[in-house]
Amino acid sequence: MADHDTARPNRIAVIGLGRFGSSLARELTAHGSQVLGIDSDPALVQRYADDLTHAAVADSTDETALRQLGVHEYRRAVVAIGSDLEASILTTALLVDFDVPHIWAKANSRRHGHILQRMGAHHVVLPEHEMGERVAHMVTGRMLDYIEFDDDYAMVKTAAPAQAVGVPLADSRLRTRHGVTVVAIKRPGRDFTYATADTVVERGDILIVAGRTRQVEAFADLT
Repeated sequence: MADHDTARPNRIAVIGLGRFGSSLARELTAHGSQVLGIDSDPALVQRYADDLTHAAVADSTDETALRQLGVHEYRRAVVAIGSDLEASILTTALLVDFDVPHIWAKANSRRHGHILQRMGAHHVVLPEHEMGERVAHMVTGRMLDYIEFDDDYAMVKTAAPAQAVGVPLADSRLRTRHGVTVVAIKRPGRDFTYATADTVVERGDILIVAGRTRQVEAFADLT
């Protein structure tokens, strides 16, 4: 028997076509995924119907409606419902009952996110909070970009500090001193390249650095 993912590659259900859901659904479609967009608002479904593989008007808290659309057969689904907390929770619960293996759910607050996790969502996204945190790090001027992952791990894009300039990365001992790893390096006017122990950092270089959140933040403060 063929693997389910192989037989039906890149099928993703996006439930809720507000600003977040519609943007996500269109981006997934642009990257080659087969996207089923679902919303209870006929106007939103009509607006994005031409951009998605399939689009349907349905009440996502209605188990029969979701089954008729085949959502129970999907391996990936995103609950992108915005302000309707009850609908968000009930929809997530139905996807869990369907045994959908990969469920992403948008939360409007940390409390909402905790509820979704308790319901069984595998990944909870707080778009406003995460974007605000990212921009805050950049506004301070210490970082050119910032991405935080789970388990207190982050990557930052930052200028090379003076103590790293002029010596190979192995000799600068950045990992020992600061607990960070230089992943990639960019020279002015050139593309990013992978960093090695023999890479010599030059003044004006831009670094991609990974490590524990506090450690990469402290490293960026050196610039």
